[in-house]
Amino acid sequence: MLHHRRRGACRSGFPVSAACCAHDAGTPAGPGPVETSTPEARPPWWRDPALLPSAASGVLLAAGYGAASVGAVVVATVLHAAALAAGAWTFVPDAVRGLLRGRLGVGLLMAIAATGAVLLGHVGEAAALAFLFSLAETLEDRALNRAEEGLRALLTLIPATARLATPAGEVTVPATEVRELDVLVVGAGQRIATDGVVVVGRSSLDTSAVTGESIPVDVAPGDAVTAGSVNGAGTLRIEATADGRDNSLTQIVALVEQAHARKGERARLADRIARPLVPAVLIVAALVALFGLLVEDPATWIERALVVLVAASPCALAIAVPVTVISAIGSASRSGTVIKTGEAFEQLGAIRTVAFDKTGTLTRNEPTVVDVRTTTDVSPDDVLAFAAALEVTSSHPLAEAIVRAAVPSGPPRPATGVVEHAGDGVEGWVDGQHVRVGRARWVPVGDGWRAVDGMAAEGMTVVAVEVRARLVGLVGIRDELRPEAADTVRMLRDQGLDVVMLTGDNDRTARAIAEGAGIADVRAQLRPADKAAAIEELRARGATAMVGDGINDAPALASATVGIAMGLRGAAAAVESADAAFTGSDLRLIPVALAHARRGRRIMTVNIALALAIIIVLFPMALFGVLGLAGVVLVHEIAEVVVILNGLRAAGRPRSRRRVDSRVAREPVSA
Repeated sequence: MLHHRRRGACRSGFPVSAACCAHDAGTPAGPGPVETSTPEARPPWWRDPALLPSAASGVLLAAGYGAASVGAVVVATVLHAAALAAGAWTFVPDAVRGLLRGRLGVGLLMAIAATGAVLLGHVGEAAALAFLFSLAETLEDRALNRAEEGLRALLTLIPATARLATPAGEVTVPATEVRELDVLVVGAGQRIATDGVVVVGRSSLDTSAVTGESIPVDVAPGDAVTAGSVNGAGTLRIEATADGRDNSLTQIVALVEQAHARKGERARLADRIARPLVPAVLIVAALVALFGLLVEDPATWIERALVVLVAASPCALAIAVPVTVISAIGSASRSGTVIKTGEAFEQLGAIRTVAFDKTGTLTRNEPTVVDVRTTTDVSPDDVLAFAAALEVTSSHPLAEAIVRAAVPSGPPRPATGVVEHAGDGVEGWVDGQHVRVGRARWVPVGDGWRAVDGMAAEGMTVVAVEVRARLVGLVGIRDELRPEAADTVRMLRDQGLDVVMLTGDNDRTARAIAEGAGIADVRAQLRPADKAAAIEELRARGATAMVGDGINDAPALASATVGIAMGLRGAAAAVESADAAFTGSDLRLIPVALAHARRGRRIMTVNIALALAIIIVLFPMALFGVLGLAGVVLVHEIAEVVVILNGLRAAGRPRSRRRVDSRVAREPVSA
């Protein structure tokens, strides 16, 4: 008869990567001596050459206004012309190339508006327009380029070289030269260069980076393994089933690239509005000028045509979205949410479904002893003490969890003759008694199988402890749910959002975790491509956000309407593939960010409506001569101020968000 005792959660910085009672001593975090290339980082924004034209335009514009204030009109005009040239250089060439290819966008409208202002003698207004638009475009381009550069980080999981077993002996070759059916020799702690099947050896593999499995997987001859997995304690011989250039990791890269390409084809909201506006304005202006020729008053009507161009220029429209996005993104960053692009912010406010990865997102990503079941004559502390005596020398995550749980009862007892059996467990002598600690299939559990099954159904990895050939207890270890997870799911549901969990873990573990979080829609045993496919399916129903932190999440993050990476210390590929990232790890930041984005989206919509209303009102007034150039410019400036002030409201926090933030502040959660 086994009795059990629940134990409190133990916290540490160790990742969950332990096999079901399989211990790989000394497993390092990386591929050992293998060298990999590191992508070159972009310079900080203040040293980025791409920002120099916009910076120069801003400085020259300010200097021009300064010169005008002291009466140096000629100097001010020259400075404003230089500012206009510097700012226009960043978008006019692209606008012209787009026009030649039949594509019309905001850039072309900016070019037309600036040209009209110059022809009417308002060089300063043209320069201001060029500066604002060039700065917004350059900052967005920088964010997109960062995402593309981060994609290369995925490939650093593949070792630079691989050892091959040949008739002449072992040889080392570049990993890219590995071919199907080659036999790889993978030592303890090394990464696997390509997908394959184990032909010799037994060990456990940390596959969390590729599959999302929260604990390492035992492997033996005949088992399939994936590229990028970290080998445990045993040496393996693996027959390659894929070339070094075409394996599961390179396929992940391809999936992310395809998803980014699809996103790049989606026009921004301002561009969608601008497409019909540009040809309409050009046609009407040309017709106005042509009318002047017909009535033999070309001077009046050509000037009126230029006033129409200025009246219909999208100055307020160009500022409407950027000022709102910059304000909202800046405010979000101060609360721990990094949103990379304006497009991502727009889409974040339209999310209808939130999909969570399990490991490291909903869970702590650390093994914790949560249950100890014992026989009638042995206490839980004694069971942990026997197990910790053998496990204290191991760096395996499950071993570390047991040692941490046993520490409150005193230091580990001395053990002798400790022998580790890769993929099974460990045995040795404690206080003159023979002790074995390992998975239930290696340590006979007898009638304890029912208890083992029950613990496994609750999402635990079960470690059996045997003393003098008699089972004395079972230790249940689990990657525990974050304490704020259930509250987060409840907050999302209160906002009318659907919640889904996607994971590479087994179905029993996944459902046990999902039940604790209050999630009904669970999809388990998914590989990276399966997660991406699941996201595509969810996106067909409505805008979907994917929340994850591992490299295996990268394709799903890139495929989602908005990808959200939890914790900037997560996998670099996950952070770079995402559209938004959180500097902290409290899950309640997610509903906070979504509420903030919805408010910003509403403000953005109002701004666009105001900007369009100005054009709609001014256009006929300019066309029929009700307002001259001075009146049109004055109304434009007032409209821009109104739009800017309204956009700055996005920097504030909605009442619901303040309530959530205060709750987060009162209940801090450390990961």
